[in-house]
Amino acid sequence: MHLQITSLNSGSNGNCYYIGNDREAVLVDAGISCRETERRMKRLGLHMSKVKAIFVSHEHSDHIKGIPVLARKYNLPVYITPGTLYNCRLDFTGVQVQHFEAFEVMKVGQLEVKAFPKFHDARDPHSFIVSQQSINVGVFTDIGAPCNHVIEHFQLCHAAFLEANYDEGLLEKGHYPYYLKNRIRGGRGHLSNRQALNLFTAYKPDFMSHVLLSHLSKDNNNPQLVKELFSLHADGTEVIVASRFEETPVYTISGEAVRPKNIGKQISLFDALV
Repeated sequence: MHLQITSLNSGSNGNCYYIGNDREAVLVDAGISCRETERRMKRLGLHMSKVKAIFVSHEHSDHIKGIPVLARKYNLPVYITPGTLYNCRLDFTGVQVQHFEAFEVMKVGQLEVKAFPKFHDARDPHSFIVSQQSINVGVFTDIGAPCNHVIEHFQLCHAAFLEANYDEGLLEKGHYPYYLKNRIRGGRGHLSNRQALNLFTAYKPDFMSHVLLSHLSKDNNNPQLVKELFSLHADGTEVIVASRFEETPVYTISGEAVRPKNIGKQISLFDALV
């Protein structure tokens, strides 16, 4: 038994993550155009006919702008909370809208998708775990700080899309206005490299085979820097930087569940922010 995963794009210009088995797949967010999604899937040898649903993390345009066309063209149900749908301000006419609630487990063929809340400056933001039997893949992006929900679910993952949005020094010295810097680092914006690394080193289970570092800032991060930083602490986990310009290769995830390390240990909100 295995899952296949890829990042079709990751960054403030668009986010779209593919997780599937041999028969069906889901997309978490669709922030690139329908045409570009199709092109990237085709280059990877993946088929849109396998995609059975889109799951929406929150309403920011880099996560939703491709949804209406993609969903209508392929008759895909879109799983979204009522609050997020209200704030999307997109035309969902003709789209199959399915509402979900936090901690609900939704079935898509043999896949199970579980949503859980996170810290982000959106109406009703959620992260997701996509599972098949004992294999779990998590999508942990657009997170201001690693709350206990994130910590708990991260420990279960055989693979994870993990946000490493900015280097603190680059952000501080960069050209962004002060209010935007504070939005990014203020606890409901994005994870810094250090926050992500702290989560990774403290809670990465021994069975995590892949981590895809995601949603890197174009201006406030450096892909080589963050890959080297995580590789020093990878301990057998393959470290991949998800690009904001192109798709990653397809990675095959397999394995059996093992008891997570540091069970019961938690990162406080203060620790997450410093």
